[in-house]
Amino acid sequence: MTEPCYAADKPPQPPVHRLWVEAISAVTPTPRRAAIAVSRAAPKGDGHPVLVVPAFLRGDRYMLSLRRFIGECGYAVAAWGLGLNVGPTEAILAGIERRLDDLATQHQRKVSLVGHSLGGAIARELAKKRPDAVRQLITLASPIRLPTASPMEGVYRLLSRWHSPSSRGLYAALNEPASVPTTAIYTRTDGIVAWQSCLEAEGPMRESIEVAGPHSTMARNPAAWRIVADRLAQPEGRWRPYADAQSKAS
Repeated sequence: MTEPCYAADKPPQPPVHRLWVEAISAVTPTPRRAAIAVSRAAPKGDGHPVLVVPAFLRGDRYMLSLRRFIGECGYAVAAWGLGLNVGPTEAILAGIERRLDDLATQHQRKVSLVGHSLGGAIARELAKKRPDAVRQLITLASPIRLPTASPMEGVYRLLSRWHSPSSRGLYAALNEPASVPTTAIYTRTDGIVAWQSCLEAEGPMRESIEVAGPHSTMARNPAAWRIVADRLAQPEGRWRPYADAQSKAS
């Protein structure tokens, strides 16, 4: 959810050369061997529902590899089913909350939210609105703090005429963290969003974890998958920081 902001402390635009890296990476498949290795080593889940939300101008197909991985880990993974993510329209805001309620009712359990880029920002606002139904939140290279900077701002502005009037309130509250356990995964080589805006505010049950790689492949990044699997495997109500959990595991 990246409404353009031109405050004095606005982070710099990602360097232009990173756009070329993003473009090439987007069409370069992830080595199957790496994906298999992560899947085999991932902790097995408890079957609770996980809702996966796609990035800006992306749909469920783009998130297929991540959903498959989460499903193989032992979760009731679900796509959002709302088509392309064009931003916070009335249909998307109402539809994703309805999807959350359906999953929570179907499984009689709280739902974990995993979102890439703008999808993570939208999922974060949902978690803030419905902590009663959300178990935890994981964002992947998501602009969750204003101000931010992105070469996609022009496209976002064009589509903003169809966004919900309530999205103004969402932008105003964007810097406020959610009350549910939250993990923000980010990359300093992000070519789409200023990485500084992808960091979660410090506080109890909140953390930001850096991985290597471009923005466009974060949803199929093996290093990000390891973190996602570890976070999802935490027993409900017994959250601990990723570094502590890894130390205990080793």
